[in-house]
Amino acid sequence: MEITIKKASQKKRKAKPIDESNLGFGKVFTDHFFNIKFKEGKGWYDPIIEPYRPLQLDPTAMCLHYGQEIFEGLKAYRGEDGAIYLFRPNENIKRMNTSAERLCMPLMDEKIFLEAIKKLVILEKDWIPRGAGTSLYIRPTMIATEPALGVHPASEYLFFIVVGPVGAYYPQGFSPTKMYVSEEHVRATRGGTGNVKAAINYASSLYASRIATNMGYTQVLWLDAIENKYVEEVGTSNIFFLIGDELITPPLAGTILPGVTRNSVIKLASYLGTKVVERPISIHEVIEAAEKGTLKEAFASGTAAIVSPVGQLYYRHKDYFINGGKTGSLAEKLYNEILQIQYGLKDDPFGWRIKIMEGKKAKKG
Repeated sequence: MEITIKKASQKKRKAKPIDESNLGFGKVFTDHFFNIKFKEGKGWYDPIIEPYRPLQLDPTAMCLHYGQEIFEGLKAYRGEDGAIYLFRPNENIKRMNTSAERLCMPLMDEKIFLEAIKKLVILEKDWIPRGAGTSLYIRPTMIATEPALGVHPASEYLFFIVVGPVGAYYPQGFSPTKMYVSEEHVRATRGGTGNVKAAINYASSLYASRIATNMGYTQVLWLDAIENKYVEEVGTSNIFFLIGDELITPPLAGTILPGVTRNSVIKLASYLGTKVVERPISIHEVIEAAEKGTLKEAFASGTAAIVSPVGQLYYRHKDYFINGGKTGSLAEKLYNEILQIQYGLKDDPFGWRIKIMEGKKAKKG
């Protein structure tokens, strides 16, 4: 299936950001986007990269009424020599198809998916920022577009990809965040959609997130829905605790997202000699370790922030500081190691990095 490319005229192209230190996250988007349609009995058709534009949906498009919407998040990176890299895109593609299957949506052909990402990123290569810690964020999305009311899987869908330059996810950058432990609300339950990247998961998290924000905290640390006891994940990331000499993270048990960065942290930490354990961990164990001083570090992991140190936990009207509220050495090491792999600055022992465009060749001399 050939992807048609229709370029925007020079007159209609947007001005690119000049100040890369003030990009923020998810505020700026490029001149083009990819989209492809699906219809039951016909399959996927009309793949195209075209000028960025608003979508046109019927008021009864089923995504607006019954929540059939999934998405992914990954990045493209510019190396020092100008080469362009992707980081483990096939894992995001596989995970999106897992999400699609769970929400009764059609699977995307993995080859077309990856080819669309490559072509769009290369077309928009001039939008990829050059500053340290910056990248081009890639957001694939699928929505149900069949115009109908009545609860059933839709027969028509739209898959699209938008991209845009980004800086740090959190305004404070790579500095310790403050987490609010929620006991009043839950993110996901067993048998639900907590292990897929569905829009409904994020909508249901907003209320507790607003409470946390209003109290001055960065994110919510969610507990399990059954016993309201076991740590699950952060609002936008997976969570890790360094207790003693063990790096502990909650297991994939159907209620948390199997993060690509989470998997990368586990593999890299083990490779660097840290013992990594995937097991249930209660909030009481975390608090006890914080009180005893055996909780050396805590950090979250995700595509947007990569590794984000946690310096403070709020639980039952009390604040608990981790590593004196400072960034830990392991979090910093993992952050820098992953970042250097992503930008092509060091060897990639895992084969995670994919070069999609060559950079300038070094001069001989």
